[in-house]
Amino acid sequence: MKETDVVRKAKKGDKEAFAELVTNYSERIYNLALRILRNREDAEDILQETFLNVLQKLDTFDGRSNFFTWIYRIATNASLMKLRKKRLGFTELPENPDLGPRHEERIIVDWSQDPSFNIQNEEIKKIIDTAINQLSEIYRTVFILRDIEQLSIKETSKILNISEENVKIRLRRARMFLRDKISEYYEGSVV
Repeated sequence: MKETDVVRKAKKGDKEAFAELVTNYSERIYNLALRILRNREDAEDILQETFLNVLQKLDTFDGRSNFFTWIYRIATNASLMKLRKKRLGFTELPENPDLGPRHEERIIVDWSQDPSFNIQNEEIKKIIDTAINQLSEIYRTVFILRDIEQLSIKETSKILNISEENVKIRLRRARMFLRDKISEYYEGSVV
């Protein structure tokens, strides 16, 4: 059955159709929330909250966007609200990281051909996770949606309700920040 038919049936109160939507999206919603919040219990809460919101607001879904974008927006907003309530501190990126003396002093280490990459894979994952957690909420969310969830720029802009250009700018800044953090690691490990 096509997703549009399942959504239509769920809107009419068909419990089996709604259960199918829950089955189809639970894992992705949970993983999205887990990546944003970095806490299993919080991700479970967001999963439940998302589907409660969907159940309550399904009649407002008009089909102009696809259902995936609509439910991802609900989950993303719920995750971000939970994050704000926790008032976690993140390192804020400068408004324009390309300008200023830091740009000229930046040393980028080419680590792409480093043979020890496979040996240090777990350590690198930890460094990347730490760096992602240091991103401010606006950059981290775009990075997660684009580079981890592999959503398009258009889908990301709809989910976050920002322009496609803003998605590109935030993504570029997030990637630069992460590149710098990873480069710092490799600078320190060069013998």
